[in-house]
Amino acid sequence: MPTTLGEGFDNRGRTAYEMGWKMGMGGGDSGRRATTWVGKWEARETRKLGRVTLRLEDSLTGELRDFVPVTPGKVGIYICGLTTQAPPHLGHVRFAVAFDVLRRWLVRGHGYDVTLIRNVTDIDDKILAKSAESGEPWYAVSYRNEVETAAALADLGVLPPTYEPRATGHVPEMVTLMEQIIEKGHAYPAADGSGDVYFDVRSWPTYGALTKQRIDDMSDAEDADPRGKRDPRDFALWKGHKADEPATASWPTPFGAGRPGWHLECSAMARKYLGDTFDIHGGGVDLRFPHHENELAQSTAAGLGFANYWLHNGWVTMSGEKMSKSLGNSLRVSTVLEEHRPLVVRYYLTAAHYRSMIEYQETSLAEAAAAVERIEGFLQRALPGVHTLLPTGEEELPEDFREALDDDLGVSGALAVIHDTVRQGNTHLDDGDVDDAADAARLVVAMTDVLGINPLDPAWGGRGDGADEAHEALDALVKDRLAARSAARNARDWASADAIRDELTAAGIVIEDTAAGARWSLHRSKGEH
Repeated sequence: MPTTLGEGFDNRGRTAYEMGWKMGMGGGDSGRRATTWVGKWEARETRKLGRVTLRLEDSLTGELRDFVPVTPGKVGIYICGLTTQAPPHLGHVRFAVAFDVLRRWLVRGHGYDVTLIRNVTDIDDKILAKSAESGEPWYAVSYRNEVETAAALADLGVLPPTYEPRATGHVPEMVTLMEQIIEKGHAYPAADGSGDVYFDVRSWPTYGALTKQRIDDMSDAEDADPRGKRDPRDFALWKGHKADEPATASWPTPFGAGRPGWHLECSAMARKYLGDTFDIHGGGVDLRFPHHENELAQSTAAGLGFANYWLHNGWVTMSGEKMSKSLGNSLRVSTVLEEHRPLVVRYYLTAAHYRSMIEYQETSLAEAAAAVERIEGFLQRALPGVHTLLPTGEEELPEDFREALDDDLGVSGALAVIHDTVRQGNTHLDDGDVDDAADAARLVVAMTDVLGINPLDPAWGGRGDGADEAHEALDALVKDRLAARSAARNARDWASADAIRDELTAAGIVIEDTAAGARWSLHRSKGEH
């Protein structure tokens, strides 16, 4: 009998565990079902005992690890924000949605006090290049795109970070960190007088640990002229000022005037706001190399513990390729939101597991819209007259829902529980069990809120003044037409029945025929909140 059960497990549970163990040893479906049931039972009991059950896949170890925070009850998260050289497209914002779900679950599911830092890379080679092309000051280019990015994330229901530091506001911290790395013998100023400072990759024995690469197999670092490097793979901590760059894009250091390298920026800002050692570092999978690999190397070389867990989300792809400006396959968020409801776009970006790739197709958002409308339709019927509703936080979330999210944020399993609850709630309505339906609706609100897709969240925009009266009037009119359609069907006048249905469909009314009669809901138009 395994000892991990601990005290507090009753005899029924012990017997079940032993039965499951024996049956599982015997193989077959019965054994698998038994061990699955027992596993769920054990998870419930573990939670009762206050043990952490959340598990996350750590990119550094390649393993699914139990999440244990540095400080009990608190979680520090650093996620790499966008480089503000252009307006955001769907692929850009996926990371923010993915880590928003993580943050919400840490708070709602486990009661953690979460500090989330999401930086803004507001000085970079690409920003300077855009500035040179347009003639607009680099800081104006950056700020304009920063504002549009913030608006896009707010529109998609992403909670604001605890703090959002700009790289240009933290140069002193970067210089301090760079000096520490040099003092420890892992970085050097270029000997050519350029003002560049490089990290010596061969001085750090674990360089390549995050991406499982050997130094000799890596490509050259292309972030600076290699003439001053000891090894072409050495990456820039600091870039000396060049004659053709604006004076405003330069800061003084003991090694010469210039600007920070991309990797140094994030290491310094994470340290400032989360400490030398913190819990989670996240970002898109495309950042693993070179950005996160270099962050990890320079921070640990400076003597920092840095991040205990590394999490990476997948891309949004089109035709199998990463969505990007360079490929011409981007979908600007502001443009997408002119055609589709923000809640639908949020649902689309949330529905796939954060580590998986999302293949964008023409039908993708239509499928998401249909799923959202099923949830909305049920909530409208189960909670008549309620147009905005947030959970109290006291709702007992279904165990299957909790288990799905505790398993590396398994959102597909969590969504399955939500839609199952919607189906059960509709059955209650068909049976006339309005109280049970209302209970199911409030549970749906609680679960969808965890994923940031609660249709009744005021953030999506409730109906305005007079909406109740308008909805009641529409309900009376639609029910009158449905009664006429029912009469036509009973008289086998199929042509008239179909004509009424087509009339309602053309008006944006979705009809669902059930054993208890026809139900209707309002189809949301594109762009409607």
